[in-house]
Amino acid sequence: MRLVLLGPPGAGKGTQAERLVAHYNIVPLSTGDMLRGAVAAGSAVGCKVKDIISRGDLVPDDLVVELIAVQIDAPEAGNGFILDGFPRTVGQAEALDRLLKERGLKLDAVIELKVDEAALLARIERRIAEHKAKGHEVRSDDDPAVLKQRIENYRRQTAPVSDYYRKTGALVLIDGMKPMDTVEAEIEQALQKRAMA
Repeated sequence: MRLVLLGPPGAGKGTQAERLVAHYNIVPLSTGDMLRGAVAAGSAVGCKVKDIISRGDLVPDDLVVELIAVQIDAPEAGNGFILDGFPRTVGQAEALDRLLKERGLKLDAVIELKVDEAALLARIERRIAEHKAKGHEVRSDDDPAVLKQRIENYRRQTAPVSDYYRKTGALVLIDGMKPMDTVEAEIEQALQKRAMA
């Protein structure tokens, strides 16, 4: 099973990715984790991106794709993978398609968790209030202003990616505002339906 998971911050991608990894025995591929791991390991790609990351610059698409290629070719990815955080642009989506085609592979689905942004912000504000009421420290990313900016960035960058995959027929839209178990069940139903098509 080869999957891409799309959705704005706070949509529940992490939870659903964990469940898909466990259910299908596939590997999670997070570009951020891969970049940090490559730098720590001192790999060829890691050496190339170390200075870029230390300057705070974005790693060029070709290097990210090279890193993903290494991970896809690894024995652990034999059963498949789920990509979270990639592709972020249409150019990256096209590069991923070329990479997979070169290996005789294709994506089984691109799952997009759709959410109501106002409800998402309200959920974060409730979580902040609950943490403060209990005397717990509030996470730095639990800030409505920061979340609004992250959602806006996501919408601007990733909406074209969603359209790209819609045109290829790979996109599966799931209502991410439902309870986690319901979202998981609907993803599973959609994947089964695609497998039988």
